[in-house]
Amino acid sequence: MSIRTERVGRLIQREIADLLQQDFAEASTSLVTVTGVRMTDDLGTAYVDVSVLGADDRQRNAAFLRLDQQATEIRHALAPRVKHLKRIPDLKFFLDEGPQRRERMDELFAKIAADRDDDAPEPDADDAPSRGEY
Repeated sequence: MSIRTERVGRLIQREIADLLQQDFAEASTSLVTVTGVRMTDDLGTAYVDVSVLGADDRQRNAAFLRLDQQATEIRHALAPRVKHLKRIPDLKFFLDEGPQRRERMDELFAKIAADRDDDAPEPDADDAPSRGEY
């Protein structure tokens, strides 16, 4: 990836995030965050990674589908914000499920830790080392 594609990607990421927050705010309780943008070498397509936080999977998927359906509208709203680009890239949205995966992994690790604590034998008073012994 060239420096130009990285810079354009960061610009697109920032502007789409602003657009989603201001003009395309989700009516539901879902929070949409732009986590990254990857540009093709010809700057013709922007692959936009978004994270959708919501109460459940159904709500997150509905918010993502709505966002995907609005890709053309978002592209048109992006045009006046990035005037120095000759051509506004096509937007392809991808769901970034990293936060949900991290949350699930944290739950699993907490469960494992709780199971280990439950299975650990309790030390007897007779087994405790006396003074000077280790």
